[in-house]
Amino acid sequence: MHVPGFGHGLGEALLIEWVAAVGDVVERGDVVAVVETDKASTEIVAERGGRVTAHSATVGTILKSGAAFYRLAADRPSPAPTSSD
Repeated sequence: MHVPGFGHGLGEALLIEWVAAVGDVVERGDVVAVVETDKASTEIVAERGGRVTAHSATVGTILKSGAAFYRLAADRPSPAPTSSD
């Protein structure tokens, strides 16, 4: 997943908190991190669901819009149980 655009001509933000840790499962819309721009603190939400497999930045890092941010692996559904009639 990539750092989203911050709007209003802002191209970068400071990563101040990871909310979703590596190994956590997130759903689309869940908050994964908090960043701070010159104007405000902003929550970054997951664009899709899955398991966070890696962070590409540490707290205190300046993030550029469009840069790699974290990796997300889609969880595969478990196979349906088979019945033995």
